[in-house]
Amino acid sequence: MKITIEWTYKTKNGVETVFRSDKLPPAHALSIGEDLEKTGRAKSITYIDQHDSTWMVKELKKYIQEMDTEPHNVRVYFDGGYDIQTSQAGLGIAIYYEQNGKNYRLRRNAPAVGLNSNNEAEYAALHLAIVELDLLDVHHQTVQFIGDSQVVINQMSGEWPAYEKELVSWADRIDIKLNELGITPEFELVPRKLNAEADRLATQALQGTDITGQIELQ
Repeated sequence: MKITIEWTYKTKNGVETVFRSDKLPPAHALSIGEDLEKTGRAKSITYIDQHDSTWMVKELKKYIQEMDTEPHNVRVYFDGGYDIQTSQAGLGIAIYYEQNGKNYRLRRNAPAVGLNSNNEAEYAALHLAIVELDLLDVHHQTVQFIGDSQVVINQMSGEWPAYEKELVSWADRIDIKLNELGITPEFELVPRKLNAEADRLATQALQGTDITGQIELQ
């Protein structure tokens, strides 16, 4: 979830205007709101989520407290590789998140059969990542999905239409799963070099090397 702060500012002369913040993590929004109150110049401070629902301060504090014990601030890197010669695919994902004041990373790869293109492999990797989010009990929050596939990122974000029936099928499955989990996705396209970890995991899956692990980051 992301929160936008809206508040009325009043000058010494009594002139008023309304300001609206960028979208912020709930804890950051609450901290900034409390700081604004200390100035004595801000009034009518309102906290609004991405669904235009308004939150009271006590509700926001309760949400933050509950979320701290669950995985949050989740970033997902995904990549899929496809070998035309063998019609084999490899999927790789790396999930970074916070929980109980600590930082974690989960890595996983998997081989895949029955796919027909690299684009399908990319979609399959994204779907694998969402299945892992379900296992981690990630739900009802905003999650960043980061990849180097222009097709997947642009189609899932609605920038490009999807015409191939196989890709449409994957996109529909992913949307259904995201809705079930209450996850609001934010898709980010990055150069391949910034997705090297997921790319390496996908390549290792193609080579028959199985990798599954979770560690606490220092």
